[in-house]
Amino acid sequence: MVPVVTPATSPDPGSRRAPALGAAHRAARRAGLRAAGLLAVLSLALAGCDSGNGKTEAPPAPPRPVLVAPVHYEEVVETRTFAATIKPRIESDLGFRVGGKVAERLVQVGDRVTKGQPLLRLDTTDLALQVDQAEAEVKAAETSQMQAVAEEARAIELQKKGWAAAATLDKARAAADEARGRLRRARRSLDLAQNSLEYATLEADADGAITATPVEPGQVVAAGQAAVRLARTAEVEALVALPETFVERARGARASLTLWSLPDRRYEVTLRELAPAADPATRTYAARYTIPHADDAVRLGMSATLALTAPNGIRAARLPLTAMFDHGDGPRVWVIDRDGHPVARPITIARYEDDDVLITGGVDEGQKVVTLGVEKLDPGLTVRPTETLAF
Repeated sequence: MVPVVTPATSPDPGSRRAPALGAAHRAARRAGLRAAGLLAVLSLALAGCDSGNGKTEAPPAPPRPVLVAPVHYEEVVETRTFAATIKPRIESDLGFRVGGKVAERLVQVGDRVTKGQPLLRLDTTDLALQVDQAEAEVKAAETSQMQAVAEEARAIELQKKGWAAAATLDKARAAADEARGRLRRARRSLDLAQNSLEYATLEADADGAITATPVEPGQVVAAGQAAVRLARTAEVEALVALPETFVERARGARASLTLWSLPDRRYEVTLRELAPAADPATRTYAARYTIPHADDAVRLGMSATLALTAPNGIRAARLPLTAMFDHGDGPRVWVIDRDGHPVARPITIARYEDDDVLITGGVDEGQKVVTLGVEKLDPGLTVRPTETLAF
């Protein structure tokens, strides 16, 4: 029997490629799915863009509210303030009209006195003796006059009868005239002595306040020496030192006064005296302002503030500093036009103050200027002006 030889089994080429072809197919399928997803996303995005551009538009922004103020030009009134001190218009040193030893002082510094009130007294021992002496001289002169007059009368009678010479009558008349003159001198001396005794009491010559007492009891003073200083309170005024740049304007300026202790009370004052020459040390001019309606609150020595207000001939508009801005091309402000758009206008500045700026040009009378938030505006915005803050 012929044996059947079975050939060795060899792998089928098709069967060997089958696994490789399946993997490639799966990879290609996954790539296709990713591409399809990407196309779908792009299609949705494009569809959304198309629908947005073609069908719906964003609503316009509402007008932005801004705070504005109208521009008003008026004459600039310049006000300057100066420190002042309350002084009496008349302050005088009172002294005795006779010399002597001070026996008593009846007042102290700061006391208010009335006219005729005793202030100091001298020792009157010597003055009283002078009065007694003058009275004695008067009595002696009266006796001498009586005797001389009697002698004159007898001489006249004898002359009429022819029993006395004319020389005797003349002598008697001369003695009588001398006696009469002596009596007059004695009486004048008595009056002076009595006056000196009255002068031993120093009295206030007006209502006022005592500001100084340079003498003490026991001190011997001469006639006319300052014994007490009296400031009259009937008229008080404000003393202020003015710089030379404000001297001429002070003559026509309106002046008012406020006390440091009572800042809410204001007094109208008038210029009474302006020094003709400057102080050599401070180079300022002393000015005195009368306070016509001063009350008891205005006390001597108080500190006060004198305000002088005078026009300087310039017309300007006052705006807050917040209305101005400067982006490198000079100071400007935003002006609202008829369409509600802000327009930048250059301005001419007169001067700066604490919270305001004075402008002399660049903006017309009555135009409305933005006063708040100027750095957040630009010409393309539409604004809604308001003159009051809304909360």
